[in-house]
Amino acid sequence: MALEMSTREAYGNTLLELGRENENIVVLNADLSHSTMTSLFAREFPDRFFNCGIAEQDMMSIAAGLAASGKTVFASSFAVFAATRCYDQVRMSIAQPHQNVKIVASHGGITVGEDGFSHHSIEDLSLFCSFPGFTVIIPADALETSQAVRAAANTYGPFYIRLSRPKTPLVYNDNYRFVLGKAVTMRGGGDATVIAIGIMVDRALQAADTLARKGIELRVVNMPTLKPIDENAIVKAAEETGAILTVEEHLQHGGLGCAVSQAVAKKCPVPMSFLAINNYYSPSGKPEELLQMHGLTAEGIEKEARALVGRKG
Repeated sequence: MALEMSTREAYGNTLLELGRENENIVVLNADLSHSTMTSLFAREFPDRFFNCGIAEQDMMSIAAGLAASGKTVFASSFAVFAATRCYDQVRMSIAQPHQNVKIVASHGGITVGEDGFSHHSIEDLSLFCSFPGFTVIIPADALETSQAVRAAANTYGPFYIRLSRPKTPLVYNDNYRFVLGKAVTMRGGGDATVIAIGIMVDRALQAADTLARKGIELRVVNMPTLKPIDENAIVKAAEETGAILTVEEHLQHGGLGCAVSQAVAKKCPVPMSFLAINNYYSPSGKPEELLQMHGLTAEGIEKEARALVGRKG
């Protein structure tokens, strides 16, 4: 069985390391520090940690003020609150003045599970990608999370990094090096390409393994930086494999599929297919049950990829 670790846990550990290395880093939270794992930083650096309470809008405004005074600010909450409750504050105080604020949100997607649709974050990527100047990252595992958080800390400007709640398999080893804005080819193949983000990368690899035994070779590409997206990798996949399937734990509108299809339409039109959350809010349920509801499983990816290869002709 693959080793597993939650991306939010990797964030907490990395943030603690960064705090020891850089006294200019400050951390804000909205009364969820144990869930977002920023409690590790708070315990060691109480003078640089601010619990803003259940007041996410205020947290974003405070983050902007601290950044304007020269601090590197990490602000964390659940993804649904960071995106939907704070849109105006992020737009006016962080995006427009291009402040050095890193919004790192846990509990993304529908794998929040039993907390229900009030806590499912399925619009966040669309909302944060709409901000000019924002960098948007969805790490595939804990190792990539750690490196992405470090990249954000060392790069001036506003970031949104989306993390997940449950433990998920590690898809990388210690030799991996995250590069901002670059896609990663996880597996070669010439029949079609699956471009995935977040926890869907592991499932895409599982689907590719199954299809390889049936004579279909899928290329699997991880797109950890959703904005700015790696158009060169997309065009290369379109040219070399002739078909692209995108897979994401997000609404189909405004997420990975839209960004990839824009690049494909502009530079190399090929047959495409999209696996994402359908146009409705999911009920409360166990994470795996909800993913199955939307076909966001290795079996669902396999089925969609087979159909796409058939369309390719």
